[in-house]
Amino acid sequence: MSQPVFTFDVHLDLSMNALEWNRDLRWSIEKIRRWEYTMKDKVDRGNNTVSFPEMRKGHIGLCVATQIGRYSPYFHKLAGWNSPEQAWAQTQGQLAWYRAMEEAGELVQIRNLAQLNQHLDSWKHATAPTGATPYTQESRKQPQHLPIGYILSLEGADSIITLKHLERSYADGLRALGPAHYGPGRYAHGTDAEGRLPAAGKDLLKEMQRLGIILDATHLNDECFWDAMDIYHGPIWASHQNCRVLAPWNRQFADDQIKAIVERGGVLGMAFDAIMMVPGWVHLKSKPSDFQLKIERICDHIDHICQIAGNAKHVGIGTDLDGGFGNEQTPMDLDTIADLQTIPGLLKKRGYTQPDIEGIMAGNFINLLRKAWQ
Repeated sequence: MSQPVFTFDVHLDLSMNALEWNRDLRWSIEKIRRWEYTMKDKVDRGNNTVSFPEMRKGHIGLCVATQIGRYSPYFHKLAGWNSPEQAWAQTQGQLAWYRAMEEAGELVQIRNLAQLNQHLDSWKHATAPTGATPYTQESRKQPQHLPIGYILSLEGADSIITLKHLERSYADGLRALGPAHYGPGRYAHGTDAEGRLPAAGKDLLKEMQRLGIILDATHLNDECFWDAMDIYHGPIWASHQNCRVLAPWNRQFADDQIKAIVERGGVLGMAFDAIMMVPGWVHLKSKPSDFQLKIERICDHIDHICQIAGNAKHVGIGTDLDGGFGNEQTPMDLDTIADLQTIPGLLKKRGYTQPDIEGIMAGNFINLLRKAWQ
């Protein structure tokens, strides 16, 4: 068996899973699934794919981990908090969970270039755990392991009460921010919403640029995307963003948007939500077997971005796994996040070189961070 390739997943909703799904991510996948076996409150119960043991098994030693708190005005069609202050409080609870996981030795926050390099060095000679049963992983005394590095990001800016709160968030380690999520927002409009970037959004982008916070263009509607590209001139990525031509829906990027990200030196992370991978997926009705959906489908999206870019330096991994869905809405051969290690072999069969593969699995986003933080 070949050595696993170090992997950087640039979009995981870890704190949301911990606090809203009540998942202890230190547990094994099997233990969480057994715990949720009879639960019906959420559609993805018992179908989880992410836990710290599985991340280590899959050599996912670095991730971008999110905070999220939507503000939903009176009679808003999307669920959320009734005030930005409540949304802010939600994100602060999420931050407290990340801090608790740091204290437990599970996570380490990465805020700057020195910390990034130190963390990567610590993982350089690490080997993925093998042969451990779920019961071993659940024992009271955890086996020795390296902490997983995380870079803090905010998905949707609704919870930023004022720009002073953005400054406070930066002091707490916030290093990337996506102004929009689904629907209309306070600072930008997102998936399935219409409208140009509001004045507050323009001010937010200028403050992000001043602080050095990376713009995550994911979820921006087309109008806000182009407004943001005109206003913001700092580092940019799209953490979990596939190709519209391969999965038609405004949630994905059109080719001109992909090209714009590439021209700015950005990187796009490939998401493993089936609705973003194939055309014709019907939410809450379709099944992966209806499309014979396999992990290899993501290679089609990777290929498409590489063709636009003319190289393999602008695409990476941003799975969004357990982002409100489980393996009922992922490729059939993806049982857990550890199965990302299937990708290097698939890319090799398509003619990608080893440096290209290592770049896609981690290096391209790492290089973006190094340039942003130098």
